[in-house]
Amino acid sequence: MDYRERSLGWLHENLGYVLQSPHLFAGTIKDNIKYGKMNATDEEVIAAAKYVNAHNFIVKLDQGYDTDVGEGGGRLSTGEKQLISFARAVIRQPAIFVLDEATSSIDTETEQIIQHAVEILLKGRTSFIIAHRLSTIVNADRILVIRKGKIVEEGTHQQLMKQQGYYYRLYTNQFNEELESQLLKFDRKSPAEIQ
Repeated sequence: MDYRERSLGWLHENLGYVLQSPHLFAGTIKDNIKYGKMNATDEEVIAAAKYVNAHNFIVKLDQGYDTDVGEGGGRLSTGEKQLISFARAVIRQPAIFVLDEATSSIDTETEQIIQHAVEILLKGRTSFIIAHRLSTIVNADRILVIRKGKIVEEGTHQQLMKQQGYYYRLYTNQFNEELESQLLKFDRKSPAEIQ
């Protein structure tokens, strides 16, 4: 199917996306999730939040789903805004999903929570994940490695690692940087914190 032949209305109905810098509107968490499906019930909002692991942080807030996020979501962390964006996309139940650097500006712990949400979210959907953080795409069915605007490698994570080409170098460098960062955090902890 050639998507260029589809109407904007069709694309709006069938396309879900989460961007690197999610935009939240002034209003409540509930309203921001409902933006994905304006006629959603409260139960659907909660189900979408649970689906992407956002429910736990939301219910800990004083006002829960009625918490005002502030202009642009300014009262929430980047990771919290990302989770709300994921819930907004989930509530729509899109056939096609696009993640554009959705985990690039968050810490590793939040990324792991979001990564679990992404795995659940993408099941049974056509998905495009644009990522520099390669841990986001290791479970992809097909990875296209782009360098200077050209596809230089393609395959699964395992296939690309076996080739020991450009993807392999990028992945091992990122893995080593993450490991070093984790070790530095561990070194800074006091003996009491480690036990």
